Amino acid sequence: MLLAIDMGNTQTVVGLFDDQGLVHHWRFATEQSRTADDYRLLLRGLFDLDEIDVDSITGVVLSSVVPHATEALRDASEMIEGDVLIVGPGIKTGMPILIDNPKEVGADRIVNAVAVRHVYGAPAVVVDFGTSTNFDVVGRDGEYLGGAIAPGLEVSMDALVSATAALRRVSLEAPRGPVGKGTVEAMQSGLLYGHAGLVDGIVGRIVDELGPDTTTVATGGLAPVIVPHCSTVDHMDEFLTLTGLRLLWERNGG
Repeated sequence: MLLAIDMGNTQTVVGLFDDQGLVHHWRFATEQSRTADDYRLLLRGLFDLDEIDVDSITGVVLSSVVPHATEALRDASEMIEGDVLIVGPGIKTGMPILIDNPKEVGADRIVNAVAVRHVYGAPAVVVDFGTSTNFDVVGRDGEYLGGAIAPGLEVSMDALVSATAALRRVSLEAPRGPVGKGTVEAMQSGLLYGHAGLVDGIVGRIVDELGPDTTTVATGGLAPVIVPHCSTVDHMDEFLTLTGLRLLWERNGG
């Protein structure tokens, strides 16, 4: 079996694949202070919880945007007998990277682009709702064209609260309507509908460039919160990044 790990700034998603596909998945908070021993205990706890024999895992593929934690997690992965592939410059993606400096693009963004092309075809846009909201674009010939990065929903709320004296964090759920009848509802309207408007605005501009047959796929932990209020998202795929990690493992001899 293959262990796939997608480490973001806020959350880490772990998936376990067998020959038939994804069989287990877990999600936990990313903490930069965790050591390799912490990750060993955490992973073993997850495996024990679902009665998974660690000896049945034959490889690990890791994508991370948190450099310090990447090293700790890679060291922790050594408890698994098999190769460890870290997504980064030099690995085989099968996808031309047509940006000014390919080395600066985040690993998770390339993983998502590889996955969306494989599963949904091209042209396509991936909208990944995490700490930031990332837009990654695959062109008509299957090449990675670049994208856009916007503040994520929770980052926007944190900025709003920290910059004001009277506003406090609110639950990320839809208000009764776009016209809030109180401060909480007004913030919920501005945050949710405002972020949905941001997504629709950026996707709309990208589609104008690529053509009306462009497919838009949403993923990431906050996708279920925002996508119901968007008009430009065609599909929501919770495990798109894990799928991309499995594809890259196979393309690099796994």
